Amino acid sequence: MDTQAAPSAELAGQADSLAPDTRMPFTRGRTLRFGAGFFVFGLAWIIGLQIVAAVLLPQRLRDIGVADPVALLGTISAVTAVVSLVSNLLFGNLSDRTRSRFGRRAPWILAGGVLGGVTLFAIGVLTNATLITLVYCLCMVGLNMMLAPAVAVLADRVPMKLRGTMSAFYGGGLAAGAPLGSLIGSAFLVNSFPGFVLGGALMAVSAIIALIVWPRERSAVDLPPAAGGFKELLKSFRPPRKAPDFYWAFAGRLFMLVSYQMVMAYQLYIVQDHIGQSVAESGKTIATMSVILLVVSLVGSVLSGPISDLIGRRKLPVVISSVLFAVGIAMPWIYPTPTGMFLFAGIAGFGYGVYTSVDQALNVDVLPNEEEAGKDLGILNLSTTAGQTVGPLITSALVVATGGYGLVFPVSIVAALLGAFFITRIKAVK
Repeated sequence: MDTQAAPSAELAGQADSLAPDTRMPFTRGRTLRFGAGFFVFGLAWIIGLQIVAAVLLPQRLRDIGVADPVALLGTISAVTAVVSLVSNLLFGNLSDRTRSRFGRRAPWILAGGVLGGVTLFAIGVLTNATLITLVYCLCMVGLNMMLAPAVAVLADRVPMKLRGTMSAFYGGGLAAGAPLGSLIGSAFLVNSFPGFVLGGALMAVSAIIALIVWPRERSAVDLPPAAGGFKELLKSFRPPRKAPDFYWAFAGRLFMLVSYQMVMAYQLYIVQDHIGQSVAESGKTIATMSVILLVVSLVGSVLSGPISDLIGRRKLPVVISSVLFAVGIAMPWIYPTPTGMFLFAGIAGFGYGVYTSVDQALNVDVLPNEEEAGKDLGILNLSTTAGQTVGPLITSALVVATGGYGLVFPVSIVAALLGAFFITRIKAVK
């Protein structure tokens, strides 16, 4: 009998319950503050972004007379996603290396929220497609300047045993906020300017609220200084080596996000062109879908995170959610009617709610070095950015090549199932 096994397991369990930054137990009050902060943060910024990205930006391209708004939206998505890819990695790394009295993450979160909010609003006053694209790129810089350090807070300050729950709070905010953003955006289709104002304000406020609600971050002045010099900075961007689970998680998220963006980035055009509805009718359909998505995704998110912590498993909920999302995508393919879109919202929305709740905790659990959480999560988040780039490009290419959306749905289904397969390859996390 191994007499060291039980004490070692007990010590490991105790360590998993301590805050990584203070090495102190996580009190109930601290848990509530982090949970509320993550929820409101995710809720506010995604509502602001979705008001514009999912509804008002596609409609604005048509309003200003763009000849082929479907193709241009794909181009804008590709360009801004590349900008997001670089900025997420850059600011995650720079926040790892920051040594301010306000901490490593807080200064970047605040600055990014303000930049993202101002530029998101500015899109609503521009009438030139090139300027809209450039300003939207700046918005993505600000958004990722905020997001990369904020997600790293999970690794910096939340015990391993509570990461699924905290991820559920954040994922719940995202899951509820995305359809709410589409719902709110649809109300501004005719008069869009107030919608752009609201979207920008929510993105900026999300950063402020998170920093107020979360317990204040400790000063980073006394942390060991980051290696200096340009050469050391370049080396710090190097992806982790000998970490296969890290790359399986990367691939799983990449293909899931490709699947998600293929449909969600074009939901307005799908309703108008594939289903055949007018602008006014599509606004009502998007609004109904948004209510369905809000309810089912919030339920899926709130339930799955704590259950994941309770059963000690991350892969199973992520795989099941990916399969559910694939089933949901099949609905408008089989039934090209508003009912098909509502079934998509119900089934895929629940699946994506579960996914957003647990996937972030899974990503933190596969990090090879939590001291470099900002950089490594930035690399993992490149999969999100790449998915946001590739998904709309695939949809745009398929629509241009075939003149319709018939092939978009089966390709999106295959991508979701591939994402589930790659997650099953992870070994170190259950």
